[in-house]
Amino acid sequence: MRNIRIFKSIRNKLFISLCVIVLLIISFLIVLNNFVLGRFYLYNKKNNLKTAYGIINEFYNNQESHNDIEAELDRISAKNDFDILIKDEYNQSIYISSKDFFSGLIQMNLFTTKSNLEKEHILEKNEKYKISEIKDEITNIKYIIFISELDNGYKIYIRMPMASIEESVKISNKFLYYIALFVIVFGGIVLSIVSRRFSEPIEELDDIAKKMAKLDFSQKYKISQANDEIDNLGRSINQLSDKLESTIRQLKSSNLELEKDVEEKSQIDEMRKSFISDVSHELKTPIALIQGYSEGLIENVNSDEESRKFYAEVILDEATKMDKLVKQLLELMKLEYGKKNFNNSNFNIIELEKEIIRKSEVMIQKENIKVEMPEETTIEVYADDFYIDQVLTNYITNAIKYCDKIKNEKKIKISNEIIGEKVRITVFNTSKGLSEEELVHIWNRFYKIDESRNRDNGGTGIGLSLVKAIMNNYGNEYGVRNVQEGIEFYFDLNISSCKKNV
Repeated sequence: MRNIRIFKSIRNKLFISLCVIVLLIISFLIVLNNFVLGRFYLYNKKNNLKTAYGIINEFYNNQESHNDIEAELDRISAKNDFDILIKDEYNQSIYISSKDFFSGLIQMNLFTTKSNLEKEHILEKNEKYKISEIKDEITNIKYIIFISELDNGYKIYIRMPMASIEESVKISNKFLYYIALFVIVFGGIVLSIVSRRFSEPIEELDDIAKKMAKLDFSQKYKISQANDEIDNLGRSINQLSDKLESTIRQLKSSNLELEKDVEEKSQIDEMRKSFISDVSHELKTPIALIQGYSEGLIENVNSDEESRKFYAEVILDEATKMDKLVKQLLELMKLEYGKKNFNNSNFNIIELEKEIIRKSEVMIQKENIKVEMPEETTIEVYADDFYIDQVLTNYITNAIKYCDKIKNEKKIKISNEIIGEKVRITVFNTSKGLSEEELVHIWNRFYKIDESRNRDNGGTGIGLSLVKAIMNNYGNEYGVRNVQEGIEFYFDLNISSCKKNV
């Protein structure tokens, strides 16, 4: 599996491909050198022989250069590694570059019609000259022999050893082997660097594409100075990443809005169902009372004026309770489902506490309750004074209703404590306390500790539910706890210097 992964890597593919191409080129050069270089050298040497013949012929045709012809022949012979022999029309040697050449020609019987050659291979022949490849049976050396006649009738023999050609081919092949070894080692290193340079941007783009597939658009391709096709692809990938990120962000935003709309609709349906359920449950008793007393009036159960007036008062009282209950339920629904906007402002909570106590003075005196107010004169808070009035009114009203005589005294105490950026308002009343179950369920809608007592005092059972909803909207703490000789309710408010948006 690892080998398969290696060959799937574009870097390794590129490296292997380049190495194979280099090896094929070197192999081709070696094959070409073996099969073509010798022929090319032979072709080149034949041309050199022809060129030398032409120069020598021109020298003999030019009468002015006869004085320098021998020196020129020496130069041509030395330069091209030729052996030159020239005979005149009388078959006398007028120039010979090497005595060995002359004796060799005699031994090979080239001056006679009989040939003593072991092998003669004619390379090129026409009316003017003959070029042959021959092998001396004595020395076992191969030669190329050029035989022709000059324009002045002189015979010319030019010999060139084949050993130089074969040696050149061998040297060339040996050099190519060294070059191949060098290219394989050094070229492998270079190809590795080159393949990495080309593959790294592609691998980076692959990583970016994988992250994009996982909706991670944090990585971007770094454009280089090359400005090539890979950079163009990188720009396109970056543009695609930006567009996808923007589109997905819009889709998420639209989805959140849709979820919010669906949730809002669900809350509205839930609120409607809860409202209908609560109203139908709580209005059974007042409706039954109104219905019973109305039937009594219609049927003249009591004919005296005082009885009829009592019936009418009961009907009016129950209708008033129904109206109050419905309004409180609607207000509670708005608070619980986040449909209420608060008109927050700065106000003095001490003044509000004193005002509610003043309004409740009749009830307090009737119950013979002692009230202790806070010593502070001013504590500025930031909230909606209308709803905080409801919270305090519920706390104080409940304190008056459920205030028990402890040590021959009924007492209510209101206190304010600054805790960091908030103020905690506490309403205490003497009481025997609440059970654990009552402490848990007291904030529930329509939960009543004493049904008969609550009804006599005109309570609806949703006052503390309103407190809970208001405090939840503000995100502030509230609660109730049993304390020594009584019970206390509390809630927190933001002080004016630490405003909180609601």
